[in-house]
Amino acid sequence: MTPPRPARRPPLDADAGAVGQRIRALRAERGISLSTLARAAGVGKATLSALENGTRNPTLETLYAITAQLGVPLAAVLAGPAATPTVRGATVVATLLESFTDTDASYELYRLRVRPGGEQVSPAHRPGVTEHVTVFAGMLRAGPLDAPLTAAAGGHLRWTSDVPHGYAALGEEEVAASLLLRYPRS
Repeated sequence: MTPPRPARRPPLDADAGAVGQRIRALRAERGISLSTLARAAGVGKATLSALENGTRNPTLETLYAITAQLGVPLAAVLAGPAATPTVRGATVVATLLESFTDTDASYELYRLRVRPGGEQVSPAHRPGVTEHVTVFAGMLRAGPLDAPLTAAAGGHLRWTSDVPHGYAALGEEEVAASLLLRYPRS
C-alpha cells in the first residue's frame, strides 16, 4: 500500500479573493486593461482574470511580475487582515512581517526561506528599488542575474533590484534570511 502524499500547501497564505480585488483595483486606478497588464507581466489573460476573481492562488513569481508592472510593492496586494501573509515561489517562501513608510521611501520586511536545489528568479522592480538581505543560516547566492552576490550565515547582501535578480541556496542547507525591500517615493 502506498502511503498518502502530504497535502501541497497553496502558494499564498492570504485571502486570494482579497489579493485579487486589490490587483483589480490597482489596475483600474491606472486605467490598464486586463489584456495589457497580462501581456506586460508575462502571464496569461485567463490566469490574471482568475487571480482577480479570487479563483486562482498566485505564486510569488506571478505576484512580483504583476506588481512590478503596476509599479507597486508586493505588500500593496498582500496587505490586509492576514497578520503575516506568506507567498511561495519555485524556491523561496516569503512571509511579510511588516510594511512601513517614511518621508522618502516605503519598505517591506520579509522572513525568507530558500530551499536548496533551485533558483528563484524575480523580475525587475521599478528604478531605484533596493533589496537588503541578512542571512541567518545556510549559504545564499542572490542579486542581479548577471552579477550575483554570495553570503553565509551572518552576512549581508545589498543590490539595486531594478534588473532581473535571483535567489539560490548553495549546498544542501535551507537558507534562513530576512529581506528588506526599499521602494523610493516617486
